[in-house]
Amino acid sequence: MNLKRLMTLAAATAAISVAGMTGSRAQDYPTKTVTVVVPFAAGGNTDTFGRLVAEELDKRLGQRFIVENKPGAGGNIGLGDLARSKPDGYTIGMGTVSSNAINQTLYKNLPYDREKGFAPISLIASLPNVLVVNPDKIKANTVEELVAFLKTEPGKHTYASSGVGTSIHLAGELLATKTGIKITHVPYKGSSQAILDVVAGHVDMMFDNIPTAAQQVKAGKVKALAVTSLEKANLLADVPTMASVIPGFEATSWHGLFAPPGTPPEIVEKLSKEVQAIVADPAMKAKLEAMGVTPVGNTSAEFQAFIDKETAKWADVIKAANVPLQ
Repeated sequence: MNLKRLMTLAAATAAISVAGMTGSRAQDYPTKTVTVVVPFAAGGNTDTFGRLVAEELDKRLGQRFIVENKPGAGGNIGLGDLARSKPDGYTIGMGTVSSNAINQTLYKNLPYDREKGFAPISLIASLPNVLVVNPDKIKANTVEELVAFLKTEPGKHTYASSGVGTSIHLAGELLATKTGIKITHVPYKGSSQAILDVVAGHVDMMFDNIPTAAQQVKAGKVKALAVTSLEKANLLADVPTMASVIPGFEATSWHGLFAPPGTPPEIVEKLSKEVQAIVADPAMKAKLEAMGVTPVGNTSAEFQAFIDKETAKWADVIKAANVPLQ
């Protein structure tokens, strides 16, 4: 056998060996406890979804999946730790539209490489927002009436948010840029106090996550004008969509699972398939839908394409509205 054939045979043998090792690595994974980083405080939506999925991964994969909350800087602290973790599948983490799409443009400096980003596993759920107004401050029953009213008093009315750069804040900026209205942003440190100030009339309106806002709507304390998903929301089934009035208007809060950059694709794929199965389970779907959430569950490639689209969309809104960079 000549040297060239020997080299070819050796290369082929090496390739088969590597393929076998990677396949075995995915098949055996996990063999120890997995940490799930949640870059926000306990008790919020991201934490809730992370714990629901972690609990099911426990059962399906036979190892502990432990949630660790690392809040701060709009999710950047926890994501920075996730990015620096060993890319072996034993540290994964939750991410949102704010932390993994909006922050790419909003922050001058990030504690991870913008280009490398993360290895997306699967989009778990999408949570619509709803535009609510204080009925004593805003005499409007529809989005059309609201826009017409605000144009008669430009800059005199306010809208609250859960903080600069959140999807709730940027939904307001998206409304302003698409309609030409002028409204003043009032940021809070969370949506709970913001919605209470809308109820009290200290602020005129806000976009808020449906689960919390729906309680105030059903109590008659605020009026819901439209939801920000492309389809109507279960919790407020009689409320129209923003897109039915302003074509293309969509501003949802979404939550997904990520791995550090460089995590072996076969491990990412295994986790993705498990998450998709968890989200598709009828009991889990019913639980999420009862919370006002749209269950998703998609492949890593589909999730990445979605993130790219969301990042570009919110970059345009941030630039058009001249939102100060953090």
